[in-house]
Amino acid sequence: MLTFKDMTVRFAGLTAVNKLCLEVPQGSIYSIIGPNGAGKTTVFNCVSRFYQPTEGAIEFEGVDLLKYKPHQIVEQGVARSFQNVELFAKMTVLDNLLTGLHPLLKRNVFKIALNWPSVLRTEREARGKAAEIMRILEISELAHETVENLPYGYQKMVDIGRAMMAEPRLILLDEPVAGMNASETEHLGQLITRLKTQMGMTVLLIEHDMSLVMKISDHIAVMNFGEKIAEGAPAEVQRNPVVVEAYLGEVADAET
Repeated sequence: MLTFKDMTVRFAGLTAVNKLCLEVPQGSIYSIIGPNGAGKTTVFNCVSRFYQPTEGAIEFEGVDLLKYKPHQIVEQGVARSFQNVELFAKMTVLDNLLTGLHPLLKRNVFKIALNWPSVLRTEREARGKAAEIMRILEISELAHETVENLPYGYQKMVDIGRAMMAEPRLILLDEPVAGMNASETEHLGQLITRLKTQMGMTVLLIEHDMSLVMKISDHIAVMNFGEKIAEGAPAEVQRNPVVVEAYLGEVADAET
């Protein structure tokens, strides 16, 4: 579904990502892991078109993503959450979710001003979709709560819910359980699995919680200093001595 071909990203003299080659299969949960500064979020920012790769290509369902601008990416079927939640703090949970549909709504200012039936119908449908997302996230009782009043874990849920609103075929989740407790992490892990199994989404995940990654991922790629150093099934990656060295700074004793 998503392919990176020798993608390189340089900032002045720094190479953040170096000749990355990845293939993300449709209908999978594909995790990118690695130490801080490995280049993981840079990869997401290239898919979202916030960054322009210096070299290489990114293809989504065979289409060149690099020809699109950031606001056009959701129209192609790609949505994302953010490592640091980017919500409208003074708005309610419901209104934040509704902004997730904004790029997909084709509206005419005159029709809006005159309250045309088509406008009213679109608004009802959008609110119905938001209600369903909140039900899935189990936050329906927070619909009219101002986002800035919510604990951080719930703000992360709203951020993910906003991405879900567009019904993307590919959803990018950047450290979704950061700052969550064990119970919240378990709940969100179940949600991510449901995105694949029940909602038909392909998930590209960045996460530092290794127990969660190993539990829910179908495939894992490991990055370090901007390069892919390993790739495979969770059990295979977990045993890879190069991965252990990248995380711990030393190769694990084979007899341990």
